[in-house]
Amino acid sequence: MYKEDDYLMLSGLQHFVFCRRQWALIHIEQQWSENYQTTAGELMHKNAHDEDKFEKRGDTMIARGLRIASPKLGLSGQCDVVEFHKAMEGVSVFGYEGCWKIVPIEYKRGKAKEGKEDEVQLCAQAMCLEEMFLTQIDEGFLYYGETKRRTCVLFSEELRNYVSQCAMEMHNYFDRGYTPKVKSSGKCRSCSLFDLCVPKLNKKGSVNKYIEVHLIDEDADKEDGTRENY
Repeated sequence: MYKEDDYLMLSGLQHFVFCRRQWALIHIEQQWSENYQTTAGELMHKNAHDEDKFEKRGDTMIARGLRIASPKLGLSGQCDVVEFHKAMEGVSVFGYEGCWKIVPIEYKRGKAKEGKEDEVQLCAQAMCLEEMFLTQIDEGFLYYGETKRRTCVLFSEELRNYVSQCAMEMHNYFDRGYTPKVKSSGKCRSCSLFDLCVPKLNKKGSVNKYIEVHLIDEDADKEDGTRENY
């Protein structure tokens, strides 16, 4: 169980799963850079996180910008949208009669990704809500702005374990102040921190290693030249 002062940003899970180094640059070294994707994403979340917006449509209540936290994971943040559906089996909500089933919904700018970063972030939100409301949440939804459709995410045991593992790694890195080395890939080009990270430069290794390798090459060339003279 983590203390509140030790909580990390839940939204950082998406950065962490996408790239450990990106997460460390943002959350440990406090570096950030905007690009089109980050700006468009912030505009979408600004609307979704409007905490003054609370709707009730029949047997469904919609809360926006709900603040959540998990002492077990050591994470805190906000949900874009949480829907409460009236159900036979569910939890009680203060000020409202009956029982309610909780469904978290996360808004994303583009379309579904190849990686697990969005699913991991949504599952972490569900795990926080489960601790807060003492309930079980089996599924949630990702809404993508490009396709304008919801994608259902099932919170399997495998996904939950991966969330817990990532949260532990994040705390370990944060406590050590550790920024992982570059593992460049095709997704580096779309990263808003590309110019700060400089993956190609960091991949070349240390200056000492460079000098050592080149000195060995020069010595080998000298030896070959000496042999030829004989």
